[in-house]
Amino acid sequence: MADQNRRIVIGFQHGAGLPLRIPDEALTALRTALQEGRERWHELEGTDGAVLLDLGQVVYLRVESGEHRVGF
Repeated sequence: MADQNRRIVIGFQHGAGLPLRIPDEALTALRTALQEGRERWHELEGTDGAVLLDLGQVVYLRVESGEHRVGF
């Protein structure tokens, strides 16, 4: 089964959130990098291209639940 793309928003100090769509594998790697705190820079490959993140500036990571809703 191919990776499913997930919608996320990465929030930074002194700035707006960065919305991205990334594969589940990339989300797992990002969570691990944030939790371990061993690396400063992390390259994240999204559906629209790559982003190089300064993990020291990340203040939150929001992951959409994946539920699809129609209507209100």
